Amino acid sequence: MTFTKFKLATLVVAGSFFATASMVQSDGHSDLQPVSAFDSYAEGDERAAAIFEEMTKVFVHPRCLNCHPVDNSPRQGEQLAMHQPPVVRGEDDFGAVGMRCSTCHGAENVSYSGEAGSVPGHEPWHLAPVSMGWIGKTSGEICEQVKDPDRNGNRTLAELHEHNAEDGLVGWAWEPGEGREPAPGSQALFGELTQAWIDNGAACPTS
Repeated sequence: MTFTKFKLATLVVAGSFFATASMVQSDGHSDLQPVSAFDSYAEGDERAAAIFEEMTKVFVHPRCLNCHPVDNSPRQGEQLAMHQPPVVRGEDDFGAVGMRCSTCHGAENVSYSGEAGSVPGHEPWHLAPVSMGWIGKTSGEICEQVKDPDRNGNRTLAELHEHNAEDGLVGWAWEPGEGREPAPGSQALFGELTQAWIDNGAACPTS
């Protein structure tokens, strides 16, 4: 089988799974509250923790969780199903030799021809490092991860805000292509919440 035929066959297999994703908003993820919604909380740790709880709606949405596994396999769909065809993160989080993420995922989303759904895409397309995997983690645990330079790619809080507010792959979560539910809110609002969390001391929820 030639590489081209292999790639097309892989896309067909992946496509049959991606097409099952629902466009219906899931319970609890349809809205993201603005920073002003937290004005009633005391400034400082109390407000910061409440804001991060709101941010967690994004962190635990399938658009984010699917690429933040705690193991070596990406997930897909609204139910965090194992990726089909089976793939692994590889040494650099871009896939294994011979089955790189870019084998199927291009620079942009590609709609199917003649049926609903799409193959997701962005340049680059890759998994988050294991140190930033949070499937199954609580809001408090995710919070401690994202602000820990030893686990977050050595980012400062200011750099974390820039990542959340401006990074293109993060932003893909709100423009995920046909057949996928977007993350709640918008990237701009997510960035505003991140900044407000930082401004109030970046405290973490206790849960």
